[in-house]
Amino acid sequence: MTMEEDNLPPCFGELEKVFPLQTNGLRQTPESCFYHCPVKTRCLKQAMATKHGARVEEELIDRSEQAGIMNFFERWSRKKQVHRRIHAKAKKED
Repeated sequence: MTMEEDNLPPCFGELEKVFPLQTNGLRQTPESCFYHCPVKTRCLKQAMATKHGARVEEELIDRSEQAGIMNFFERWSRKKQVHRRIHAKAKKED
């Protein structure tokens, strides 16, 4: 473990703490992270790189299709990319 890793906050990379689901059904970074955390970008990237983060990405893709921002084929393609990334990461961890 490097010195930098020792200084990470305990919530680092925890999706439900750094990008929680709000009562309106959308996810939002809390103000305490957004304005005061020096590692917020790395932390959110780490959280989104997990299987739970992939599910959040799929939620965003579905919402985009429902809003008419993307069509069926684009949605299918993006979801396939997410699934490939999940499976590639799972193989690396094995």
